[in-house]
Amino acid sequence: MIKTALLNIENLAISFNGNEVIHSISYHLNQNEILGIVGESGSGKSVSSLAILGLLPKEISKTTGSIHYKNEDLTQINQKAFQQIRGRKIAMIFQEPMSSLNPSMRCGTQVEEILIQHTHLSQSEVKQSVLDLFEQVKLPEPERVYKSYPHEISGGQKQRVMIAMAIACEPDILIADEPTTALDVTVQKEIIVLLKELQAKTQMSIIFITHDLALISEIAHRVLVMYKGDIVEQGSSETIFNTPQHIYTKALINSRPSLDVRLKTLPTIQDYLDHTISETIITAEDRVQAHKKLYNTPPLLEVINLEKEYISSSGFFGKTETFKAVDNVNFKIYEGETLGLVGESGCGKSTLGNAILQLDKATAGTILYKGTDITNLPTKAMRVLRKDIQIIFQDPYASLNPRLTVGQAILEPMTVHKLYKNKAERKAKVLDILNRVGLSEDYFNRYPHEFSGGQRQRIGIARTIALQPKLIVCDESVSALDISVQAQVLNLLNELKDKFGFTYIFISHDLAVVKYMSDQLIVMNKGKIVEKDDADVVYNNPKQAYTKKLIQAIPKGL
Repeated sequence: MIKTALLNIENLAISFNGNEVIHSISYHLNQNEILGIVGESGSGKSVSSLAILGLLPKEISKTTGSIHYKNEDLTQINQKAFQQIRGRKIAMIFQEPMSSLNPSMRCGTQVEEILIQHTHLSQSEVKQSVLDLFEQVKLPEPERVYKSYPHEISGGQKQRVMIAMAIACEPDILIADEPTTALDVTVQKEIIVLLKELQAKTQMSIIFITHDLALISEIAHRVLVMYKGDIVEQGSSETIFNTPQHIYTKALINSRPSLDVRLKTLPTIQDYLDHTISETIITAEDRVQAHKKLYNTPPLLEVINLEKEYISSSGFFGKTETFKAVDNVNFKIYEGETLGLVGESGCGKSTLGNAILQLDKATAGTILYKGTDITNLPTKAMRVLRKDIQIIFQDPYASLNPRLTVGQAILEPMTVHKLYKNKAERKAKVLDILNRVGLSEDYFNRYPHEFSGGQRQRIGIARTIALQPKLIVCDESVSALDISVQAQVLNLLNELKDKFGFTYIFISHDLAVVKYMSDQLIVMNKGKIVEKDDADVVYNNPKQAYTKKLIQAIPKGL
């Protein structure tokens, strides 16, 4: 069957202030097709899609080439003409729904705005259309979501509101820019299924942008692979995923932790480009021997009957209700171990991590660190504990002070805890740490905004290990990173663990990553531990339906 091109992009080049970032790319989007565009941050996939909607800043950007929608070149039309196309003919879903939705407006009102601008429906018809859209995107309790503000609904629900807004005018083309990156693996699966259903029902065309090739293989008919502003490969999903030709495509596929084989070192993009891939495998027997040694010592940390309760009120004179975020949790972690903690958003895993760090005090229960109860420590003892138990946060940019240089950021905790004799000795230690996390000594006087996401996460790790802690809580510390950068950071964490004997509590909603990293694995749901065992045992023989659901939602590729 011959397909008709709905969108034709020919020799598109984009530059910012004279610096070319997209180099004469050409591709097309057929009618009734899902086209996947895959590549890392900085590859040009989002910039080229923003050009389709005329959303690039005119004062600093220059676009050459053509973007034909039907018979009209979008590079030649004015802003007034674009207003008739945006939202109505070509719509977009952005990566972060919280920053895309107006926090001061109810969700229903935000979707209504689109319909009021582009249709001639009456007020009552507009409201009914919004409720119908909320049902179409499978939002629970459409009336409640209609009246809710964005902060009152979950991440997955916010993304569904964004999809409802995007499809409100039944556009010909929907551009979905990393719409599932920040979502739980189960919610991600739901959004993928939803978009496929909507596409099949409305026959609209979708451009689906992501850095995850396994994910793209589950939704796209055809795939383009972008690298440094060029399209390096394109073809059907089956061809790209099963018989990739370009070395960059092969690297993207293989940088994600395998669910079947545990490599000692994950391959990165650079490893593929330099032909330096290590194929050393950690066997089941290797794990048995390591675990014998690991679990033959007293636990470093023991959590006993831990609870964390929050009190909410439904109004000024409303009845107060208690909500247990952590409910009677028990486990032990041993020195040199990586304990994986997995579950959907709201399951209590981060709350548990904060309770262990004493950032949010537990309501009941005991936390023993080296045999001492740390739940009610005096101030002086708490300061010592802060040095021993550290955290690596999810967002490396938000967790670094933009006004401090990299060197100052790593020096600061050393100074606070009076480590080493003097400033010169501390600076020498910082330079050594920068080298250990794969960063140059030249970075000492540079600021966080000058670095990529992966480099910033390395700086965050450097700051954490500067205090030589015993236990590190990694709270979703790789979830916002590109697949290959994620591989670099996971390799670094394992390398540092081997060198310094660190113990990790590794919190994530990505079961593939947690399985790769962990010795023991804990699955949480609604504040409770529902499953706990060796990571491989949990993955290969899950006992609980909830764990099975998490495993089934992992994108596995074709």
